[in-house]
Amino acid sequence: MDYDSWRLFIDAIELGSLSKVAVAYGTSQPHVSRQIGELERECGGRLFQRTGRGVVLTDLGQRVAPKVRAWLASTDQLANDIHTTAGKPIGRVRLGILPSAGHPLVTTLCRRLHELYPLVHLTVREGQGAQLETWLEDGSVDLAILFRHSDTPRNGDVYLVETSTYLVSGDKDPLTAKPTVPFAKLHNLPLVQFCRPNSWRDRLDDLAHQRGVTLNVELEADSLTVQTHMVAGGGVYALLGRYAVSAASKELRIRSSRIVDPAIKRHIALAMSPHGELTLATRTVMKETQEIARRGGAAMAVA
Repeated sequence: MDYDSWRLFIDAIELGSLSKVAVAYGTSQPHVSRQIGELERECGGRLFQRTGRGVVLTDLGQRVAPKVRAWLASTDQLANDIHTTAGKPIGRVRLGILPSAGHPLVTTLCRRLHELYPLVHLTVREGQGAQLETWLEDGSVDLAILFRHSDTPRNGDVYLVETSTYLVSGDKDPLTAKPTVPFAKLHNLPLVQFCRPNSWRDRLDDLAHQRGVTLNVELEADSLTVQTHMVAGGGVYALLGRYAVSAASKELRIRSSRIVDPAIKRHIALAMSPHGELTLATRTVMKETQEIARRGGAAMAVA
């Protein structure tokens, strides 16, 4: 297998356009197309479907991509291991995160890696739960920080923090005047929620069904900025974690009450891709993330 050609294949997936790959590589689009064509002949089928907006993977391409990512990562790490001295971690680690995990958790992680492990290159991609799960499954990221709802970690997940859920409103709303609010009070409240597919939405729906509560979702938005600004304007509520509320409160007039009866707990987890390799660099990122979460405690309780 030719490393450079398959690296180009992965870059084409990431950029979604052969012309963008050509610009990134400082070559022409026909040259890139020829290289992709050679790979397709080796595979015995089309890897990409050309569209008006660029390229997308075919079924064959989707099956091949995770294996290629794993092989490239393994090859890169072999080269790193050869050049590694005194057991120093070296190499790239791709981390997928929830938007609200960016600060302070990941910003602190980036600073620590820069100071203590300058040969570890961290690549951070932001997405919502379903997207992070897809990236883990297809090998687009090595690790991801995301929510889990089970009390017991599975599939090698590492639980970092347990967080409560809060009803968030404008700062004058009487419903959030007290420190806690019963789950039953959510009945028919106008809510802004994350877009589907979303396991968090599924869990809330199950709980609402069990309790005879109707969740009235008037707006769907994956952006925390959109959610919190809509809430600050009044007339709509959000269900968020403590840190997201705290961060938004610095610039918006909002307040919150912790949901009880029942309390809705979630776990912020560090998950590893099934296609990833547990390199020294990956283990280092995992160790530092756990240490930051342990020290930060409740401050790491993102939305």
